[in-house]
Amino acid sequence: QVQLVESGGGLVQSGGSLRLSCAASGSIFSINAMGWYRQAPGKQRELIAGITSGGNTNYADSVKGRFTISSDNAKNTVYLQMNSLKPEDTAVYYCYAKVTSHGWAVYDYWGQGTQVTVSL
Repeated sequence: QVQLVESGGGLVQSGGSLRLSCAASGSIFSINAMGWYRQAPGKQRELIAGITSGGNTNYADSVKGRFTISSDNAKNTVYLQMNSLKPEDTAVYYCYAKVTSHGWAVYDYWGQGTQVTVSL
């Protein structure tokens, strides 16, 4: 079993910044990719940023140029630096990880979610 623990959410004014962190622990042979989804009230969960173990990144158009994803492979941790935040960024942010277990099976895991609220 793998656990993902997120931190760093909160309330910030429009134009401000927040940094989210997500640490994975448990039965991990390797992590293939990590990233962040978000879900706003009444909307579907959307992928906003991902990073592979090799460092390749991808972003949703809505956050390009404002958000930066990075990782520390030694710590099994992924970060999301969010700058120039807008009220429409308000959502619950979920960390995910695609993990290869010691038995070579590949599973997707999710964090519990952290609330990000951007006020006017």
